Amino acid sequence: MELKLKALYMPVVLRWGIIDNGYFMNKKLLFSLLLGLFISSLTAQPAVQKIVLHQNWQFSEQNKNKWYAAKVPGTVHTDLLTNKLIPDPYYRDNEKKLQWIGETNWDYKTTFQADAAILQRKNIELVFDGLDTYADVYLNGQLLFSADNMFRQWKADVKQLLKPNNTLLIRFASAKNKVDSIAKSKLPFVLPDNARTYARKAQYHFGWDWGPTFITCGIWKSVYLEAFNERPIEKPFTAVNKVELVQQPDQYGKTFYFKINGKPVYMKGANYIPSDMFTPRLTKEDYRKILMLAKDANMNMLRVWGGGIYEEDVFYDLCDELGIYIWQDFMFAGAMVPGDEQFFNNVKEEVKYQIKRLRHHKSIVVWCGNNEVDEAWHQWGWQNQFNLHGQDSAKVWNDYVRLFRDSIAAWVNVFDGTRQYVSTSPTNGWGRAKSITEGDSHYWGVWWGLEPVEIFEQKTGRFVSEYGMQAMPNYSSIEKFTLPQDRFLFSDVIHQHQKAGNGFMKIESYLHRYFLDSAKVKQLSLQDYTYLTQCLQYYSLKNAIAIHRSKEPYNMGTLLWQLNDCWPVASWSITDYSREPKAAWYAVKEAYRDDVKPVRDSVYPKDVVLKKPSFTIRHEGENLFSIVSNVDAKYVYLYKQQTFFDIDDNYFDLKAGVKKYLHVKNRYFSTKEISTIKIKSLFDVLRK
Repeated sequence: MELKLKALYMPVVLRWGIIDNGYFMNKKLLFSLLLGLFISSLTAQPAVQKIVLHQNWQFSEQNKNKWYAAKVPGTVHTDLLTNKLIPDPYYRDNEKKLQWIGETNWDYKTTFQADAAILQRKNIELVFDGLDTYADVYLNGQLLFSADNMFRQWKADVKQLLKPNNTLLIRFASAKNKVDSIAKSKLPFVLPDNARTYARKAQYHFGWDWGPTFITCGIWKSVYLEAFNERPIEKPFTAVNKVELVQQPDQYGKTFYFKINGKPVYMKGANYIPSDMFTPRLTKEDYRKILMLAKDANMNMLRVWGGGIYEEDVFYDLCDELGIYIWQDFMFAGAMVPGDEQFFNNVKEEVKYQIKRLRHHKSIVVWCGNNEVDEAWHQWGWQNQFNLHGQDSAKVWNDYVRLFRDSIAAWVNVFDGTRQYVSTSPTNGWGRAKSITEGDSHYWGVWWGLEPVEIFEQKTGRFVSEYGMQAMPNYSSIEKFTLPQDRFLFSDVIHQHQKAGNGFMKIESYLHRYFLDSAKVKQLSLQDYTYLTQCLQYYSLKNAIAIHRSKEPYNMGTLLWQLNDCWPVASWSITDYSREPKAAWYAVKEAYRDDVKPVRDSVYPKDVVLKKPSFTIRHEGENLFSIVSNVDAKYVYLYKQQTFFDIDDNYFDLKAGVKKYLHVKNRYFSTKEISTIKIKSLFDVLRK
């Protein structure tokens, strides 16, 4: 109390005055004033009262009136799973069996109370930070609004409708049915690439070449009441960093690099996709673990890819804290866009809301309009595939230009004005000469073009914002989504967890080039195949990064595809859905070091002379052990059965007789554990 009274004393003294001897003219009056002000400070209401409405939710299939407990924020898939109404969507081939969920309409409802302190406020708003996606919202039986954008905040004035006891109902329509209906109504005109483009919804929910198809719905972010008498004044925005994207003509073409506070920065990083199909179940600790994998791999940039979501606040908070720069796509990927005013206005509100939400984060250094849409229009053959010629073709392209080159550019300038905007990524597709001499580059000659990794010696762009190589998920993850009878090449279940077109064929092509003859691939056990694909990804990214970094300052950025996975799958990710490293993560960690640049391998792994190694492991301390081999050994992998062995290095090479020390991370490591460690090296697979 004493501190509060002192804090109140000064304004009172200034108002009433002091006599020369320092005593107040009327001590009783002073005491009364101070006491009154103190009591009012204890009882004063905040300028805005916020009442979170996350309790007592239920959900039901529409018109079935069979209600089950629901979690908010959440999704219908996770609610069904929690209530044991469906099996694990990621297990075996359950994805195929659960498509009905995305084709069904769902209702969510709750009841809540509003006390007198809320009801007496002049203004009361119901706020949804995220509704996924097509939703009619009713309060006490009256329709408030119809939402149609997962990425917008939705508000309604409920002052006149709110009562002491209230019922809130949200009726979700199937996004798949909605977009299919819209697309059908436009026939014979077909907008590339998919009906999904009509929905302002996470595009990866409709399936991708590393992800399943789970078309979600639900209250995926917070819902709450805000009550106030006077709306708080919006605080002015001030940029924390001075960020420049330098694109200047030079003797080669045009530069593409970032200056942060006047200093050029070479960007080393990866592309980031949503870390789950059902993102509301991600916790702050999940985000920290994922982002620490980036930080510990010596990354300084992540590109938030445009087919996912604008990430949670905690994601950007952690990036601010960890010193990870963010390339932020707007949520458009691989599809042209409608040109009607309703769609444009919807996107404008989305852009306005997301920029105002995120612009204070110092981690964000650039806004980008879309992922690969410009490239797709010019290089993927859409005009012939979708019969878009003449006026139809011109309309689709003009709508694209109006949204990404004109409108969003103007909106970014209005709502931010401190960061630069690029309309698309990449600037030029990988088949065009300019992709190497200017702008950012997605170089997929490696993988899609089946070119060797060494092609980067001739085809490294100014800023390589996508490239990669596939590998299987960790074997411990495979064991979790399979039954024993599924664990062979190439079972139906294993195929279900490979979404890339001809993915296994492409892996086989690269294994043949760098590791072993194709005929031997099909003879491998699933466990050995998994190990070898991870060695392939290790080799590919180590050497690609070595080439990219050797070309600095011509090249000023290398962002591999991709950091993370949204489910257990064969993919380009260098970490597993379990949030644990794959082999390539260790290669990237070394290749992205600040103190030394990586060096290319001079010999293909298949040409290395291999002898049968014998390993000795010794306990060296409470979390320290050593390993030594009697001969040179390559891609030495230490593991445990059915669990991840968390050590500070793995898939390493050993020189004969040279002891390597390893730390077990974040726990005590006993001598007894030595006998549980298993070891695999390249000899074990190639020389069987």
